[in-house]
Amino acid sequence: LQNVRINPSSISFQMWKDIPVPFYLSVYFFEVLNPEEVLQGAKPVLSQRGPYVYREYRYKTNITFGDNDTTVSYLEYRNLFFQPHLSNGTEDEYIVVPNILMMGAAVMMEGMPGFVKNLLSGALTFLKQEAFMNRTVGEIMWGYEDPLIKAINFIVPGLMPFQGKFGLFIDFNNTNSGLFTVNTGMENISQVHLVESWNGLKEVNYWRSSQCNMINGTAGEMWPPFMSPTSLEFYSPDACRSMTLVYEQSGKFQGVPTYRFVAPKTLFANGTDYPPNEGFCPCMQSGIQNVSTCRFNAPMFISHPHFYNADPSLVDAVEGLHPSKEQHGLFLDVHPMTGIPMNCSIKLQLNLYIKQVSGIKQTGNIKPVVLPLLWFAESGSMEGPVLKQFYTNLVLLPSVMEYLQYILLGLSVPLIISAAVLMAMSQ
Repeated sequence: LQNVRINPSSISFQMWKDIPVPFYLSVYFFEVLNPEEVLQGAKPVLSQRGPYVYREYRYKTNITFGDNDTTVSYLEYRNLFFQPHLSNGTEDEYIVVPNILMMGAAVMMEGMPGFVKNLLSGALTFLKQEAFMNRTVGEIMWGYEDPLIKAINFIVPGLMPFQGKFGLFIDFNNTNSGLFTVNTGMENISQVHLVESWNGLKEVNYWRSSQCNMINGTAGEMWPPFMSPTSLEFYSPDACRSMTLVYEQSGKFQGVPTYRFVAPKTLFANGTDYPPNEGFCPCMQSGIQNVSTCRFNAPMFISHPHFYNADPSLVDAVEGLHPSKEQHGLFLDVHPMTGIPMNCSIKLQLNLYIKQVSGIKQTGNIKPVVLPLLWFAESGSMEGPVLKQFYTNLVLLPSVMEYLQYILLGLSVPLIISAAVLMAMSQ
């Protein structure tokens, strides 16, 4: 119990402060092979590119303990470094993908007056913007200058509340995931790592129900000890929501007993198939979650990679997807006694809803489709000296102590019998 509390004197504190497990971010892009045909109403044909792999370093700063050391607040930063030897391609490679800014703005402006859409269409023509773009992996991920940002903000102020570069992972590198305040377990060990607040909030306001807005579970790094084989929860700032994973099976990782937790089929189900998710709507098919309310109202959706566990119509709407549990299912292998993850792979897919928008000629005759842009996996497993120390202190020594307990118990039985015999004889 002493070793799993968030306390500078505990064994797990340094592991919690500067995560020693090597994490990797693997990114796979979906290239559109037939952009001209898609503009004429054809089904998109996709080709998966990658992975483009990054070594991920995480560390905590601004660690501040609250009253009586029952809570602790911190900022966790992520730094990413490209790993050419692990990647299938370079950041300089060009990929044809939807013009995310243009297509997103078009759908966002669909309900606006005709003259506004005409203004945008004219600006797109002047700026030579098209529905699909050919950019490098580095540009799509880490940002590129685009005069379209200024044009959109001029036509509809506040539609895109950001300036400068636009990139899908621009907020991933050298940034923090918000101010977390979590329980240290000093008073109640069953509460250790549970989130007290995020950015000062007890719940978020992205969604339409209090249940969906709740901040549940931990920050996704560790869990309270003595876990039961049922479920675990964590709050994900990247997904703007809390997630619940369910127990699948028991196993071992490098000799350490583990519980494996996976995503239930209901995780991204729509409100019709799973009523508790109604608060995440407006919904489309099951298997994709609308995250527009926490992404500047852009028509963005998250899902499992390749629409795994989603409505088959999503897979059928494009060509080139092959969902499978082995490649696209996420999992967490956790040591149940301590609540510390031993091996994990968290996977998410980012999708853009595109369609023809009347008044914006650049959208052509595109049929409505939820188009996969990319998917990524954040993976890590305990190894090296850290694994050895963990195994020795939290697996081997407790096992030895347990065996000693039975040995001592076995030795005590004849001693007790002998003592009883001697007492009887003396009487």
